[in-house]
Amino acid sequence: MASVMVTGGAGYIGSHAVLALLDAGHQVVVIDNLVTGFAWAVDRRAAFVEMAVEDDRVRDVIAGHGVEAIMHFAGSVVVPESVSDPLKYYRNNTAASRTLIESAVTAGVKHFIFSSTAATYGIPDVVPVREDSPTRPINPYGMSKLMTEIMLKDTAAAHPINYCALRYFNVAGADPQGRSGQSTAGATHLIKVAVEAATGKRGHVAVFGSDFATPDGTGVRDYIHVSDLAAAHVDALAALIAEPTRNLTMNAGYGRGYSVLEVLDAVDRVTNITIERRMEGRRAGDPDALVSDNRRILETLPWRPRYADLDRIVSDALAWERTLAERG
Repeated sequence: MASVMVTGGAGYIGSHAVLALLDAGHQVVVIDNLVTGFAWAVDRRAAFVEMAVEDDRVRDVIAGHGVEAIMHFAGSVVVPESVSDPLKYYRNNTAASRTLIESAVTAGVKHFIFSSTAATYGIPDVVPVREDSPTRPINPYGMSKLMTEIMLKDTAAAHPINYCALRYFNVAGADPQGRSGQSTAGATHLIKVAVEAATGKRGHVAVFGSDFATPDGTGVRDYIHVSDLAAAHVDALAALIAEPTRNLTMNAGYGRGYSVLEVLDAVDRVTNITIERRMEGRRAGDPDALVSDNRRILETLPWRPRYADLDRIVSDALAWERTLAERG
């Protein structure tokens, strides 16, 4: 078992990775500046330090906890905001990651797992998308993540550290045991928005575009349960430890796409409520379909999805939304 530092571990995906690491027997220290995260989301079995990843004192945390590996989730993730405020994304994602990587190298960290994104592909020529597809981000969010991937590749070539970049598709759902979930106010992810509508937090769900080249005209995306994604990080860590000179870049998805209307139908089924849908215009840069070719991760890791069912993803997201409503 390893001592792992999780950046952004008070956030949505990071808090689930913390749970998966702890459940697997690893030691965990979380650093998070709590700008978008929540201290209560950090499992009590983990150590927690309120700190930004670009802080020089990160090296002291690494030394104090004997950190052998870093899982890096901290950063900004709202695509439209990255277009309107690109420098925020190059600061919070690219520049901060550069400082963190330098801290890791200086402190002798051996393994680095990076939270990347399918946005690195931009609008793909071929779907499903393979890892060797061209990387042509169409927004600063995707570019900021791709730049970090490049920094990791160059750093691993020059220093005794290896890395895994996991390119996420659409992450959704919540911990099946109800320990964490997506809690950020004003979230833009479809399933989160839909379950907010189902619990009365929103009056309707906007459907952006009905003229895509898809069977029902709405955009198709590959949705992955957040707990399956967290499990992939734990397996990726084991792979890096087993082969210290190996670097990995892998898609994290199910290889199956659902349209916006199919997702909303699933929410209607699970809740037995008909959510109001309002058709609106397309958002700039939205591809018709974005679905992973996930053969590489299935061939490389022992990882196998446990929750690859759309209704299950919706059910877990809904359960968490109801928990948040009870908390007030």
